[in-house]
Amino acid sequence: MKKVLLIEDDKITNFLSKEVLNRAGFTEVKETLNGMEALRYLEKDCPEIIFLDINMPVMDGWEFLAEREIKELCMNAKIFMLTSSGYPDDKIKASSYISVIDYFEKPLTEEKLEVVKKKIAS
Repeated sequence: MKKVLLIEDDKITNFLSKEVLNRAGFTEVKETLNGMEALRYLEKDCPEIIFLDINMPVMDGWEFLAEREIKELCMNAKIFMLTSSGYPDDKIKASSYISVIDYFEKPLTEEKLEVVKKKIAS
């Protein structure tokens, strides 16, 4: 199954997302608590799917996206924003990144995961 990386500072959200992913057959799920940890992870391993929060300490989602592009890390990974931000400007900003495939508001659900599966299959 596909390798997944969760970039999310809330441990409960990570736990719930992992549960949904595991039930759907994604067994190789790693988590990092901010963008800086995620960049260090990407230097060693490349997931196929990344779920990215926006508001995190140390390095937020926007800073992560910018640094990842500068360092050209795992550029084939499909990124799905998974955030509590419902701001239209955040959705517009996310769509300006070619690697960001879609934008979801938390929590990750089986229905949202079906959308993810369809988008990575095409």
